[in-house]
Amino acid sequence: MQGFKLKSAARKLILDNALKHLFVSIAFIVISTVMSELQFRLPGTSDAFTRFLERIAAGEIPAPQLLFSNFRPTGAALAVLLLLLLPVLNTGFLSYCLKTVRGAGSSYKDILDGFQFFGKVLLIYIITSFFTFLWSMLFIFPGIAAYYRYRQAYYILLDSPEKGALQCISESKRMMAGNKLDLFLLDLSFIGWYILDMAVVLLIPSPFALPIVSIWLTPYIGMTRAIYFGQLESRLVV
Repeated sequence: MQGFKLKSAARKLILDNALKHLFVSIAFIVISTVMSELQFRLPGTSDAFTRFLERIAAGEIPAPQLLFSNFRPTGAALAVLLLLLLPVLNTGFLSYCLKTVRGAGSSYKDILDGFQFFGKVLLIYIITSFFTFLWSMLFIFPGIAAYYRYRQAYYILLDSPEKGALQCISESKRMMAGNKLDLFLLDLSFIGWYILDMAVVLLIPSPFALPIVSIWLTPYIGMTRAIYFGQLESRLVV
């Protein structure tokens, strides 16, 4: 029931100014998609992966050295840079959603807010990814629990930019104590939308098929999660 109320509130927020939110959604999707695609299409990265996968498809078991021998330093460096810029861009979109939920005069420029805290965002991303990976090595469930344990760290940073990355992560762990299952179920409630989104893309016989459903789904999920963070914040002393 709580998830239904959160999602209903998010839908109302979007519909109150649909053109603005959908425009921001399109901009965010286009930028993040281009960045993701470039990681594997840059000279020195695409060749490396393509040749390695071609050998596997041919039934060979290529040596790991083959993958690295086809890398080019410039392409690989740019690919890593793009990989690190994605969480910064994502944080900007979180900022846009959080400002919208709070009625703080959100603007399309907010999707660049993450660059104001570039170093801290990267530290949160690297540290949480590392610990989530370590927990995942034990078993899948500890890895999932770790992923949800750190989910509020970016919101906390946006709320209190003076806090360090480790402090944001620590406070996220306290906020999510006893609440991880709730957020997991909230995420799970969007699974039908994800399936619809993939189905629409796959059914459109065109190389220019756009994730049409994502244009609505991206702000829908973003607003819902921002509202959820606000409720956590109001219930807990961080």
